Amino acid sequence: MSDTLRPRAALRTAVVWEILQDALQRRTEATGRPALDVLDTGGGSGNFAVPLARLGHRVTVVDPSPDALFALERRAVEEEVADRVRGVQGDVHGLFDVVERGGYDAVLCHGVLEYVDDPAEGVRNTVAALRPEGVLSLLAAGLGGAVLARALAGHFKEARQALDDPNGRWGTGDPVPRRFTVDQLTGLVEDAGLRVGAVHGVRVFADLVPGVLVDTEPGALDALLKLEAAAAELDAFHSVATQLHVLGEARGTTGA
Repeated sequence: MSDTLRPRAALRTAVVWEILQDALQRRTEATGRPALDVLDTGGGSGNFAVPLARLGHRVTVVDPSPDALFALERRAVEEEVADRVRGVQGDVHGLFDVVERGGYDAVLCHGVLEYVDDPAEGVRNTVAALRPEGVLSLLAAGLGGAVLARALAGHFKEARQALDDPNGRWGTGDPVPRRFTVDQLTGLVEDAGLRVGAVHGVRVFADLVPGVLVDTEPGALDALLKLEAAAAELDAFHSVATQLHVLGEARGTTGA
């Protein structure tokens, strides 16, 4: 894994980062272009954009927050990739007010669908931003992980409410407006015209393990990262993951 995403924050990003690097490597091999054009919708301060730029890719970040875009600009300068990172203010619903259609080899849509009014439109727009044979990296909150977390915390009524609520919310104090099942996310990707190349569970264990254990036990972080990577690919753990990742590919492409 890249040192850029190490150490503690890697628990939240490692699985997706590895999948994304692999997908982009396949695109560079297929296109013969080592530098790809990547669009990061809701990319904020550049947790993925800056490391991708360090790999040599050109990244456009669309985010509604001026503060996040300012932090992105500062971070890109510090990492000496300002010439490969561009931030523009906007959101996924008005995506083509600020970026071109069909202009990107890959689009990231991470932590966006939970907050938009129309997730289906959001996915359609991200797909419309792709070049032919492009790839979509879609990451969203998983329903099962929230139910499990509330139950393990002893909040059994909230766990049941999240299970029954059409948006997967456990109550009025829930900070996440919407959560998804695997079927819901894969359905959105397929309805938008892509095939599902892979599905992974993200943060299956990381949010449940006490932080003090990871920080103080020798080798615990590496062991947990390897466990997360192994569990991510197994269907049995998708239903209890905090987040779900779907890799969408143009129909007819292979990989993942």
